[in-house]
Order: sequence, then C-alpha cells, then structure tokens
Amino acid sequence: MIEFRDVSYDVAGAPVLSGFDLQVQSGEILVLLGRSGSGKTTALKLVNRLRSPTSGKILVKGVPNEELDIIRLRRSIGYVIQDVGLFPHFTVEKNIGLVPRIEGWPEDRIRLRVQELLRMAGLDQQTASRYPHQLSGGQRQRVGVARALAADPEMLLMDEPFGALDPLTRGELQSEFLSLQKQLAKTVVFVTHDLREAVRLGSRIALLDAGRLVTVLPPAEFLRSADPLVSAYVRAFDDAVVPNTNRGAT
Repeated sequence: MIEFRDVSYDVAGAPVLSGFDLQVQSGEILVLLGRSGSGKTTALKLVNRLRSPTSGKILVKGVPNEELDIIRLRRSIGYVIQDVGLFPHFTVEKNIGLVPRIEGWPEDRIRLRVQELLRMAGLDQQTASRYPHQLSGGQRQRVGVARALAADPEMLLMDEPFGALDPLTRGELQSEFLSLQKQLAKTVVFVTHDLREAVRLGSRIALLDAGRLVTVLPPAEFLRSADPLVSAYVRAFDDAVVPNTNRGAT
C-alpha cells in the first residue's frame, strides 16, 4: 500500500532521513518507533505530501505520490495527530463530517455516518452537538479518530495520537483502536516513542535511529533481537518500568 524507495529528506543541508526503504503491507499496523528526532514524523508526513523528499520516491498503491493530485491524496488518507486538531468553532458532528461534506455527500448520509462513527468510537450520540472544549482529552482523541475514518479511507497515518493522555485512558483507547482495526482492517502507519505501545499495537515495528531504518520486525522478534540498537531500546524501556529495588526507604 505504501512504499519508501531510497528516500532522503534534508533540512538546510542536514539529513533528517537517509536512504530510507520501507514497505507497508495492506491491512497491517506498521509502527515507526524511535527517540525524538529520529525521523518518524517526517516519514509520516512524506506519505501525504506535507513534506516532499529531497531524493527518492514514496509510492501509494504503486503510484509515486508526487504524481497524484495532492487534494485527492490527502482526502484518501486519514490523519490523526496527538493534539487532535479539531476545529474549536465546529461541533463534534461538523468536525467528523467535514471531509464527507467537502466530498459532497448528502446530509442524511453524513448524519448516519457520524452516528455510526460515534458508536464505533465509544461516544454517546449526544456528543455530536458538543464543542471540543466541552470534551475530555480522551473524548477529543476519539473524535479525532472518528474524523479520520469519516470518508472510509484505506489508510491511516497516526502521529503519537494517544501520547498526551494519562496511562489509563491511553490503554483504553489502544484497546478500542485494536477492536476497530479488527473490524475495518485499515492500513495504518503509527508513530510512537513508547515501546509498550509499539508492541501492543504493531503488526510490525520499524525502529528508526538518526534518520535511518535500523530494522523491521514483528513485535515478538523485535523484543528478542540481538541488534545492539534494538537491545539498547528494550533495555532502556525495561529500566524505566522496573522499580529500583536498591533504593533504601526513607
């Protein structure tokens, strides 16, 4: 569905991505994992042409994306970001129905689609008439996912969508997202720096480091990998979540 072919991206002559090759298969959740500044978000934005590569090509369904109409490309790909990006002066119904409305769907079809997506996202139907500031962070993120799915795109790009939420809400949304994915089988590229989230959600995990692709592996194989960069990432995660039993009581 998506392919990066020897893609590089520079900013003021400094490489952000270098020699990046990656294929995203239909129906999978491909997680881009890495520390801040590793190139994850840049790779994501190259797909829907929010950025253009310095060299190389990105193919969407076998066609170089620079050959596709940019408006049609972006409307065909759902996009979810951490701070949601909902329009504050729009109700939830108008936010979710934005792309279908632009696409010229009849109002009765939009209304039914909004109701369907609210159910799928675990939101009460009364939420449709509320404004973003009247919602909790978790509710806003659910609306963001619903909006990305509104026109039934084949692909979703998700940039740390649950990163700003508390651990319990984050876990709930991860579970709901996996349930949605079982129903919808979208092709998803999901950016995170959290190994636990990557292992829980990913069909495969692609580790990036300093703009280069280190490895791409299914979660279980990733955790067992002997690659030194992968091992360092796993160790750092383990050190962060395992209590330090050497600290004395005070």
